[in-house]
Amino acid sequence: MDLLAADSLPESLIGSLEEEQQQLVFEAARHERIATLATVLEQPEQDVLTAIANHAGLDIASDLRADDSSLRLLPARLVHEYQILPIALGEPAPATEDEDEDEPVEPGADTPLHLATAWLPDDVMSDWIHTFTPRPVVWHLAVAERVHQLIVEHFGVGAASLDDGDDDYLSPEAAKADADIVDEDAAVVRFVTEVISQAIADEATDIHFEPQEGQLRIRYRVDGLLVPVPVPENLLRYQDAIISRVKIMARLNISEKRLPQDGRINFKAAGVVLDIRVSTFPTIYAESISLRLLNQKKQAFSMEKLGMSKTEQDIISEVLVYPHGIILVTGPTGSGKSTSLNAFLRQINSTDLRIITIEDPIEYEIAGVNQLQVRSEIGLTFASALRHVLRQDPDVIMVGEIRDRETADIAIRASLTGHLVFSTIHTNDAPGAFTRLVDMGIEPFLVASSIELVIAQRLVRRLCPECATVQDINPIKHRDNLLVLGLDPDKPEHQITTFKAPCGCDRCRGTGYRGRIGIFEIFRLNEELHELVLKRESTRTLGQVARKHGMRTLGQSGWEKIVAGYTTMEEVLRVVTVTES
Repeated sequence: MDLLAADSLPESLIGSLEEEQQQLVFEAARHERIATLATVLEQPEQDVLTAIANHAGLDIASDLRADDSSLRLLPARLVHEYQILPIALGEPAPATEDEDEDEPVEPGADTPLHLATAWLPDDVMSDWIHTFTPRPVVWHLAVAERVHQLIVEHFGVGAASLDDGDDDYLSPEAAKADADIVDEDAAVVRFVTEVISQAIADEATDIHFEPQEGQLRIRYRVDGLLVPVPVPENLLRYQDAIISRVKIMARLNISEKRLPQDGRINFKAAGVVLDIRVSTFPTIYAESISLRLLNQKKQAFSMEKLGMSKTEQDIISEVLVYPHGIILVTGPTGSGKSTSLNAFLRQINSTDLRIITIEDPIEYEIAGVNQLQVRSEIGLTFASALRHVLRQDPDVIMVGEIRDRETADIAIRASLTGHLVFSTIHTNDAPGAFTRLVDMGIEPFLVASSIELVIAQRLVRRLCPECATVQDINPIKHRDNLLVLGLDPDKPEHQITTFKAPCGCDRCRGTGYRGRIGIFEIFRLNEELHELVLKRESTRTLGQVARKHGMRTLGQSGWEKIVAGYTTMEEVLRVVTVTES
């Protein structure tokens, strides 16, 4: 434990901590210590940061901006290891015609070097910095997430691993961990690990390695959007080794580069266990690799936390107590269907019910529930597993997805013989689930008799609560947007003059959004709709009649979230496809 650093902290923060708690703080990575200390103290992170800065006599840097002219003074390995970044103070100077933006002017030796850090600097850090530059150093504390983000933006993910410089300036802990790393292959191993670890920190759901002409592009999918990942300048040199490393981790055939392959990786880092699904695909330059990250221990959601209104929860809860029938959740890939089904199962889970799930993959572990993983390579498909599950005396069955007629047939048969069945299906809206099943070859009377509820859903990005601002609305554009959502712009409840809008801060990494929230369309059969299904009426007709009977569309649900200040009109328009007329 760094006792010198502990002594430099204010007594008001560490005086009440046990030795084990202090050890927990100082054993954490530098950029995680403020957050760890805040958790131990049960205080807001910003308050802890302010107390430490005041005690140490350091400024807190906000609205961080990297100092381009000083970035190359320090090696990438040093910057990553100590989580420090040269920053520029004040407003950026306006560019002139004579300036070459690609070659910033190097400041003089007497110009202070302002460095932002996520934790108090120590003598070792200062000594190494003075090894690389004679400029006087001025330290600033800053939000760890923002410092780390800027380091990644300007040096690239894994730049420290592929840095060709000397390792002597590493901290003793890092040097010990690197004692056996002596060749290029080990550097690639470390780089791939850092790319996955950064994806976990960014809460990404997917990682894509995409070989392009003259570059290897890496992108994360964060909050449903693809985000380019800054990478080291020398990454292309390691392209083949990186692709081979991922294939080795997934136990794939590295010599087979002509055919697509599928595998999985069990990844552990910082207490997080990930089941990573790997897919390779040959392109004209090299193999493109996609990784789907599935956190086996991630927090489950309740219906309220998913974003459902009280009315929506009441409708669903009423059907969840039925002894039989089918509840379907529809939507595109990545719209949170499995998360919703998990929330439903957790609500009804009890010792009185025998619940069995068939999933691909198992995304959440539910205590007391029998969960089965589909393995198509040995013939264990949704249909075959469901056939055997019916012999296990279940009360409730959850089938991850209805992909074909055989699975649909067995699910409907199960619902008609006294089982409550949950499943998902890919359609654009809730009424489309009925026509989709009929198109599969299921008789309309079976579809109408078995399905009790269909829920269509989408995920929209949630506004950052720290920096969201109020913005005036353009009346003409607002009217057009309402029409796109299928809403009547002349209704009083739609005539609003201000909305919350994204701004961007250190907490949301400048995006204006943090996390996601669901919008929902809930379709429930009545007598008129039952007859229309029997007549094989179109999705459009079913939707029109359902809305006449009070079904709230995805557009209406999205509008409710906009008015409540959870998201923006742009986000709802991005994910909602209006089919009504």
